[in-house]
Formats: sequence, C-alpha cells, structure tokens
Amino acid sequence: MNKSSKDSGQKVRADKTPKENKGFLPMSKKEMQAQGITQCDFILVTGDAYVDHPSFGAAIIGRVLQSRGFSVGIIAQPKWQENADFMQLGAPRLGFLVTAGNLDSMVNHFTVNKKRRQEDVYAPGGKAGLRPDRATIVYCGKIRENFGEIPLIIGGIEASLRRFAHYDYWQEKVRRPILFDSRADLLVYGMGERAILEIAENLEAGIPVHQLTHIRGTAVISREAGEGVMLPSTESVSTDTKAYAEATAQIYQSNNAHDPQVYIQPTGNRYLWQNPPQPPLSQAEFDDLYDLPFTYRWHPAYDPVGGVPGLNEVKFSITANRGCYGNCTFCALAIHQGKYVQMRSRDSIVREAKRMTKEPDFKGYIHDIGGPTANFSHLACKKQAVRGYCKDRECLAPTPCKNIDSSHKPYLETLRAVRKLPGIKKVFIRSGIRYDYLALDPDKAFFRELVEHHISGQLRVAPEHVSETVLAHMGKPAFNVYENFVRQFKQIDGQLGKNQFVLPYFITGHPGCTLQDAVKLAEYIREMGFFPEQVQDFYPTPGSVATAMYHTGVNPLTMEAVYVPKGREKNMQRALVQYNKRENYLLVHEALTKAYRDDLIGTGKKALIPAKVKKSESQSPQAKKTNKTRPAKPAQAKQSKINQKDKSRGKNGKKINRIH
Repeated sequence: MNKSSKDSGQKVRADKTPKENKGFLPMSKKEMQAQGITQCDFILVTGDAYVDHPSFGAAIIGRVLQSRGFSVGIIAQPKWQENADFMQLGAPRLGFLVTAGNLDSMVNHFTVNKKRRQEDVYAPGGKAGLRPDRATIVYCGKIRENFGEIPLIIGGIEASLRRFAHYDYWQEKVRRPILFDSRADLLVYGMGERAILEIAENLEAGIPVHQLTHIRGTAVISREAGEGVMLPSTESVSTDTKAYAEATAQIYQSNNAHDPQVYIQPTGNRYLWQNPPQPPLSQAEFDDLYDLPFTYRWHPAYDPVGGVPGLNEVKFSITANRGCYGNCTFCALAIHQGKYVQMRSRDSIVREAKRMTKEPDFKGYIHDIGGPTANFSHLACKKQAVRGYCKDRECLAPTPCKNIDSSHKPYLETLRAVRKLPGIKKVFIRSGIRYDYLALDPDKAFFRELVEHHISGQLRVAPEHVSETVLAHMGKPAFNVYENFVRQFKQIDGQLGKNQFVLPYFITGHPGCTLQDAVKLAEYIREMGFFPEQVQDFYPTPGSVATAMYHTGVNPLTMEAVYVPKGREKNMQRALVQYNKRENYLLVHEALTKAYRDDLIGTGKKALIPAKVKKSESQSPQAKKTNKTRPAKPAQAKQSKINQKDKSRGKNGKKINRIH
C-alpha cells in the first residue's frame, strides 16, 4: 500500500504525490505550516490521544491516506463542550473522518457494574473524562454544527459494532443504527484501509459523497429498499426479542467477503444498507501497512504529563495477524475484523523486531508476537479462499472441522527467526492462543517450543468455564479438551525441567450459566487448591452474539432458550468464584442456599464457607471503615478496580500469558 498512485492506477492530485514523512501528522496550524500544508485534505477526529503507532486505528488510517498523497490532520480528544478544538485546523478540503478510538466509548468509560472508570489508558497521563459518552455521535454533532453538510465518514470499533440496530447495555434498550444518530454520510466497518482509500479517491474525483453508495466495507442510509438480505426493522427488533435474535443470526453471516449481498435494515421511512465487506488484504498489502513511516511514539504534546499509558503495553509487541475464526460468542471480533485470518510475512515481522532492538529503552524482551488469536497464521481451510466461511458450522467448536488446516509451521518459523536476532533475549506470546487448535498441530513442535521459549513461570489459559452447557453457549470446546491440554503441558514442562504451571481464566455470569453451574465452577476452583487473581464478569458489549442472548434470552445461532443471570444472581455467581474472600461471604451463603447446596456450608473437607462468620468479618473494608452494620454489596466491592484492566492483564496492568 506504499506504492505510488501512478503504479497502482489511482488518481491523486499532481501536487500531492507521496513523500516520505517521518514526523507526526499535524495537530495544529503551526505543524501544518511546517509541513507545507495550507489546507488538509482530511481531518481525522479521534477519541484517543494521538499515538503514532499501528496499534492505534487512527494512526493507521492517517498514514494510509498520507501514503497515497492525501494530507491528514489530527484532532485528538477535542473538548466537545465547545467549538474551538473542532475549528483549530480549519475546514478540510475533502471531508472529516471520525472515530471514538480503540474502544467503544461506553466500554471505555464504564465497568460492567456501570460505574465510572477512574482511568483511561488511551488518554494523556491516563486521565479519564477527556472523551464524551457515545463519542462518535457527539463529535459528528459538533462537526455538523460548525461545518454544515461537509462529507463526514465514521469508522472504528464503536461505529463498526453499532452499524445495525443494537442492544445498548447502558440504556437497557435497543438503539437504532449509529448512522442515523450521528448524521454521518458513510460508515466504514471492519478494518478500513481499502474502503477509506476508495472513498478518498472518489471524493478527489469530484463525486459527491451522497453518491458513494456502492463501496464495499461501508454502510449508508437510503430512501429506497433495494435488493438484498432484508433484516427485521429497527422498530421490530426494538420491541420483539425474537426479531432481535433473528436479526443477530443474519448479521452474524454478513461479514463474508465472498457473499455479494447487501444487508438492509428498515429504520423509520429509510433503510440502512450494508454493502458487502472488502476482501482481506493480501500478505504484501498487510506487510505494507507496517512499513509506513510511523514514529511509534505519542505526540510530543503529551510529554509534560508522562505520555499515553496505552502505548507502553504495545511498544515492544508485534501485531502478526488479524481476524479470527475462533468465534467465541462473547467476542464481536468476527463481526468487526472478520473470520479471515491474515498474517504478515516472516520478513516483515523480523524487520519490526530489528527496529525495536534499536530503541534506547529496549531491554531485550519482545512482549508479544500475536494478534486476536496468536497461533492462527492462515485461513482455516483451503475452501475459505474461494467460498468464504461456512454458514452451517464453526471451524473449531463444538468439535474441530475435519478440513481445518492446523499447521503451526508459519508462525513457528517466524518465532524462531525473531529469537535468533542479536539483542533479543526473550520473545513472549501474551495474546490469546487457542488451545484446542494447538492440540491439532500435527508435529507438536510449536507446543514444545511455546513451553520452552515463550512463557515465563506461568501460562494463563482461558477455558472460561467448566459447565458443558455454558461452554456450548460461549462457542467454546468441551472442558475435557482443556484438561487434556493441561496434562500435555505438564508432561512437556516436566521433560524440560521448567517447573512452570497453568493458571486458568474464567468468565462468570455468562448467558446459559445457572446458579448450579456457578457452584460447579466454585467446586472446581476448590479442587485446584488456589484462587484466580482476576475474574471477568460477563459484559454485554455491542455486536456480540452473547449480548443478544443477554437481551433476548435466546441463542440466535440455535434459537433455543437460554437462561440469563442478571442483577443479584449475577453478583452471586461472581462471588462464588472468589468464595474465599470474606466480603463475599453473605452472597456465597445466599447462592449456596438457593442452589440447595447446603452441603458446601460448614466444616467438612468439601465446604466452601463456614456455617457462620462474625458480622465484622462479613463486611467489606469500606463498610467497616464507615461503621455501617449492613455489608457492602460484595460482588461490587472490588469490581471497579478489576474492570479497569483488560481481561488479559494482571497486576499493574501488565499483560499476562493467556490461551483462549
């Protein structure tokens, strides 16, 4: 993607030919002037601080446009209560681009218990509150207020996962497609490099934005129904949970690059059109993204406050792939990045590793070479390349497809090449690895080298639960697959004399999980002999199949009824996993009583909690401090702090080794 416009046959103004630029994209008029820009072609408004690193979507889009000769200005975390920040770069020549940032703004702001977070790792100094709730909508409103009917394009994960009518956990209602509330002209969904270039080239050619209704990887609003897959209307899914579940099942199939159909959702007297997705990037195109002239730093404007914490976690990590065919229902990745796995070439990853070794603060440790699922390094099977993914079955769950290509050789060869580089002491794998896929590797070499070279002391794995019913609704394999993996790990670890161990990771309160299932998980933890440091309470975020289950009580993929724990019971399920904490005693006692498991209360070897506990010991530290006699809500006592961290992070926000 760093080829010249002439070579690629794409139209760019003669005075806008690509030039190497190792500086930052401009954030002020002064920086524009220093780069010889009198008017930006595009202005990109983002809810994150400006970090010029390919882990930040705004940086990638800005650099991709720049590589084709377009000038791009950045307005990062503007003060939305006033107009000045939106006016600081003037009006763009071709249009505004808007993203909420690397996270949905509501997820960024609130814990699962809907409490305000106290930190934002994507803001200068980690300061919270520098972006608004529903940032995409708010930013678009300010742009329309100040610039009228200028071309306005939205993208990023917030826009992508809210492109259809969607359940909003924070308002507890179904909201209409975000294009209608934002009043934007176009929505780019998924990974938007190709779509944004096509939009830019059409605008450059003088085609009005309202005529750009045909671009793949975009959604638009139309006054005509058109031909395509007709989804239940926004009004229908807002009032009928069955219709919502049916729409979710259809949307789940809408990200197939080999499916040429338009997906249409009536909304009021208009229609949302989702065009077919863009085809995946070739490996050469994927490599080109990481050859763009990123500075790999936060903008110097943030130096006085210590920079942007979010960069620290990715500074010495390498993105090796994108896409995932694992399809856990609590994850919306299949709807955003898609099920097609693309991997960078070994040479491209080695180049990035070499660059890291030259950084003055590099200590010899690469924290990760991975992606959404680190050990997915190619398409799931040969058929995906010509037919797309299957509509009638998943690649791995409940059992692996017989056609799956389980070779780990490309990924393993890349890891070996990076390990050999001068200055590299250790290469960790800290992004998720799918352990059921790992078990299918025909030569087993990757498993052995994972244990020998790529973890340190402990390997956090994610079986997510022990109940077969819950695992089925999660889209996860049977629990015995995890147990077999642990046995193999211990065998290899023993052969190597490493004395390393596995730490499992669990989700509580997931749709399908009854109180009895939660007790079963607590009993498993008792048998393990140690307690998980972190527990993730299920968070109904936009776009996921599990969120549809939470809202409707139906699994959209099977249309079977699903038990959905909510409210106090959801808190009880979470408390059961940490039944050893004194502040959880009353909730655990109530849960065991309601589950008719009084046998787990008392002094026996199998007991989870004693029959009685002193009132002072059953109170949370906060309640004791304020001399309250009523215990604090136990499951919420530590929740705000825990949910500030990504579920793949441990103490102090540091990433931990984890396997899906």
